[in-house]
Amino acid sequence: MLKELEKLGIINPKCVYENLTIAKLVEHSLARGEGILSETGALVVNTGKYTGRSPDDKFIVKDAKTESSVDWGKVNKAISKENFDAIHKRICAYLQNRDLFVFDGYVGADPLYRKNIRVINEKASQNLFIKQMLIRPDPEDLANFEPEYVIIAAPGFNCIPEVDNTNSEAAILLDYTEKLVLIAGSHYAGEIKKSVFSIMNFILPEENVFPMHCSANMGEKGDVALFFGLSGTGKTTLSADPNRKLIGDDEHGWSSNGVFNFEGGCYAKCINLSQKNEPQIWDALKFGALLENVVIDVDTRKLDFADESLTENTRACYPVDFIPNAQIPGVGSTPTVVVFLTADAFGVLPPVAKLSREQAMYYFISGYTARLAGTERGITEPQATFSTCFGAPFLPFPAIVYANLLAKYMDESGAHVYLVNTGWVGGPAGNGGERISIKDTRSIITAIITQELAAVGYEQDPVFGLNIPVSCPGIVGEILNPRNAWKDKAAYDADARNLSVMFRNNFKKYDVPQEIIDAGPCAE
Repeated sequence: MLKELEKLGIINPKCVYENLTIAKLVEHSLARGEGILSETGALVVNTGKYTGRSPDDKFIVKDAKTESSVDWGKVNKAISKENFDAIHKRICAYLQNRDLFVFDGYVGADPLYRKNIRVINEKASQNLFIKQMLIRPDPEDLANFEPEYVIIAAPGFNCIPEVDNTNSEAAILLDYTEKLVLIAGSHYAGEIKKSVFSIMNFILPEENVFPMHCSANMGEKGDVALFFGLSGTGKTTLSADPNRKLIGDDEHGWSSNGVFNFEGGCYAKCINLSQKNEPQIWDALKFGALLENVVIDVDTRKLDFADESLTENTRACYPVDFIPNAQIPGVGSTPTVVVFLTADAFGVLPPVAKLSREQAMYYFISGYTARLAGTERGITEPQATFSTCFGAPFLPFPAIVYANLLAKYMDESGAHVYLVNTGWVGGPAGNGGERISIKDTRSIITAIITQELAAVGYEQDPVFGLNIPVSCPGIVGEILNPRNAWKDKAAYDADARNLSVMFRNNFKKYDVPQEIIDAGPCAE
């Protein structure tokens, strides 16, 4: 391993710990003061200043390989090769005479598209994190392990913005030519996980595989459902079905073979976690799990999941086999249904709509949800949020690259695509609207998965052009057509038009065929 590290520029480390067991990584973390154990045996760490991803600090090296292919802009910011190399050199100098923890693992449960990843960590707890998040090779497979990509995470190293041309002391730097990722200044382990996802979003389209920011589950007959959605839309909750096997909760690929999980672990948000509402996650927080920024009583070691004094973005990392009904290995057949989840706080989108091919591409590219008033300082009314392809921070290529892959596999599989609103009906949030009950949403999801919803009659919404079912098993009342649920029909019409304008204004930045643009809300 020392020779491999020397090739990367890392010379004279104090000690190199290679592919340690979970127990040894926990022991090192405790001995180094990186965290403490909870009463359930989970390792609890504090990530300091950075308690979430830092998208303004992510850069891609602009060179011959990326110059004409990457969708440069606010999300994909360029850094020169010279700056990257200078930071790399100083990180390597920083790591001299320090302990290093190395994990060799796989991303991608399908061996045909699996990639070898080596992660070099300054912190034992971050090495534990990535060991639990990725797919762990059998011991005999490690003897001849050759990494395709290397990630060096040195959270104790701070960049100098005026020298390095970074935005702050933190930096997430990807060099797709050298196949090297540098992470500096941030102790938030999610940066490592999402760097791996960014790598797959760069590699797989060239292999005709659709990389997806979604969860996936599978029924007893092998039928697969995909769930796309931004934070707060119910992606994790709705895919965690006790009657179906969980393939994965966050990142997948769709190939001609079917669907495969990228990861071997889960990274669940756990603010207000309760045993009653999310028993599978609750039971997974045992020895071998890692908790970030969850408040803990240092004497009793009890966890307070309701305390958001450190951050609202508290997280739990654990291997997927901690979930009783996990599908291992994380592979499934070709999906039969695809669900786009949105929590529409304006209360104008229908609880469910069946999408045409072009509509699926439009709403996939849009990646819409809405934040609630009061969730962030200064927000007094619902705010529309659009994240390209439900994963803007991790997509190096233009949106149409990923949308075309969605269309390709929709065409080949015949999968039905639905837009499901888990937000409000009857009015906006905080102004007459009510949140759609989880019971009703689960009834809708069940009808989608069982294909019952494909057989009912539909009517078309005049503003969004969406096909709304006239009935749905388990749903009573007038919530299916949202206009019928509003007392003030004129107010509904006005809010629907306003949201349609937001959609169209957001979509102006995309260079896509006209038929996709025409599949969106009608122009005013």
